[in-house]
Amino acid sequence: MPNMIGLVEGPAQIDMIYQGKAQGPVASKLLANGLNINALRTNDILQYDEWKLIDTAVIEAAEKRMVGANDLISRGLVLDLGGRGMGIPVIQWQTSGSGNAASMDMSSLARGPADRIEYDTNYLPLPIIHKSFFFDIRTLDMGRRMGIPIDTAHAADAAIRIGEKVEGVLFNGASSYKFGGGTIRGYRDFDYRTTGSLAAAWTASAADPVQDIIDMKQDAINDRHYGDYGVYIPTAYESVLDKDYNATYPSGTIRNRILAIGGISFIRVADHMTAGSVVLVELQKSTVELVIGLPLTTVQWDVQGGLGVEFKLITIMIPRIRADQNQRSGIVHYSA
Repeated sequence: MPNMIGLVEGPAQIDMIYQGKAQGPVASKLLANGLNINALRTNDILQYDEWKLIDTAVIEAAEKRMVGANDLISRGLVLDLGGRGMGIPVIQWQTSGSGNAASMDMSSLARGPADRIEYDTNYLPLPIIHKSFFFDIRTLDMGRRMGIPIDTAHAADAAIRIGEKVEGVLFNGASSYKFGGGTIRGYRDFDYRTTGSLAAAWTASAADPVQDIIDMKQDAINDRHYGDYGVYIPTAYESVLDKDYNATYPSGTIRNRILAIGGISFIRVADHMTAGSVVLVELQKSTVELVIGLPLTTVQWDVQGGLGVEFKLITIMIPRIRADQNQRSGIVHYSA
């Protein structure tokens, strides 16, 4: 497979970093600036206020589609590579086995048992997630002369697609994408997640969502992951949460009762969850973090001899889900 660590496509050119060599003017500019993506954000085509409009539209649109990713970001569960991710196609880390228990005596002179801890190395590829849109310079010029703000609809749509991709990878993984000895896994396909069965589908009369969550929390505790936790459910289960938990006490909903379980920080709908699935995630870096190799950024370059402008939304946001060497993780996945 070609050693391709970055790809930028335009209607009139293919511009890439291929086998360590620049191919085309965009790749040349990136390499000349240490793969700093801001080298492709200039004011020679778009004016400063136009960039602000696009960036605002992009951020607002993407955030609406990044429910799970924003949960990690808001809690600081990230590995931020400081924008250097374009030059880091793979990251690695180690897991270790457990050592012997600590000793206790009055002098500490007694020699305790010596440990020989074994380490395993893990790899995670960091592919680039991107989506393009296009303006021709006549449209840009006409809008400026008529005092019409730049149309951000295409940028917002591209941001939505980016957000959906980031979210889809977080929940469902991207196991078909393998690079550098690593595979990208999500909550629902992580090899070492704990799996189980719901008492029944939450839309069924035999459903017991509260007991299901209690059981899932206990599974996490059994794997030495003690919280706090977030719970994700599919869209079809949203209305279930608003039903009365107990007909005798109609003021409390199933949602309220689940949130009263110790350590449950939230229960949230994620539309990338498949029907019948519920996932409980420990909100700790020892369980999951979002590797941010490149924040969501809009870049541009000329195409068609300068008669058009190609824009690309580009980001590197990939989940790193962890288990210890005993294959214990803080991810619990139940299905109906």
